[in-house]
Amino acid sequence: MNIIKRILRVIVRTAIYLYCKVVYRLKVIGKENIPKEGPVIYCGNHRSYLDPPLIVVTAGRHVRFMAKEELTKNKFLKFLGYVFDAIYVKRDNKEIAALKTTLKALKNKESIAMFPEGTRNGLEKGESVKEGVAFFVLQTGAKVQPVGITGGEKPFKRVYVNYGKPLDYSDKVTKKPSKVELERVSKEIMDNIIMLTNIKQ
Repeated sequence: MNIIKRILRVIVRTAIYLYCKVVYRLKVIGKENIPKEGPVIYCGNHRSYLDPPLIVVTAGRHVRFMAKEELTKNKFLKFLGYVFDAIYVKRDNKEIAALKTTLKALKNKESIAMFPEGTRNGLEKGESVKEGVAFFVLQTGAKVQPVGITGGEKPFKRVYVNYGKPLDYSDKVTKKPSKVELERVSKEIMDNIIMLTNIKQ
């Protein structure tokens, strides 16, 4: 990584953290649960555009996000995507390039962040949990770091970012996971996320 991007990343991350701390009175719970090394997929509930930045500044390590390609139309979001090495995906399309990039990143022991709901407030809209996380986990053996985000519905209302115990599926790794296994793992991950949204300190 070039030095300019490294400096930009530190500046942007610090700015976002200070903004969240002041405006949303950010409180982080369970940060000691986050694996310090090895491939990790951060999985949180998705309520607003604030969720990705909250994970970026509290994750404890560099996190790459999978994001819809349309976000690049916004110059600021495109800039953030550049700084944090976003992996862009075309919505409702099996993007082979994004798939390969994500698998390669996890095999290189990087961290990826994804939202199993697939869209903001997906469960509230009655949409089913997406199986992408389960696919990557069962392909690579990466640990899943569940994250529950609550509060912060408006400025100066405290937002909580709650990190639970990581989920380990390394003994379930297979090149061809079955539909049943994908559904089972997806449900277990989402159940853990939901549980974490009900905990505040």
